[in-house]
Amino acid sequence: MSILDNWDQWKDFLGNRLDASNEKGLADGAVSEMAYRLGDYLANEVDPKNPEEQVLKDLWTVADEQEQHTIANLMIKYVKNK
Repeated sequence: MSILDNWDQWKDFLGNRLDASNEKGLADGAVSEMAYRLGDYLANEVDPKNPEEQVLKDLWTVADEQEQHTIANLMIKYVKNK
């Protein structure tokens, strides 16, 4: 079973990676850029495994680049607050 199969596991995974990057002193801008690149990769290369991922993919697809950065930053904020 992949972490992408379960939304809660995916959020936990992202939160753990965010914590690790903060512990290593990674700048917020670098984290934001990595989140954008990850979002772009997932939207273009990975089939959604659950309804939440499908919504994110659909939003990513209709968004322009600035909006995609906003989505990536919102995901960071979302997992940071969980």
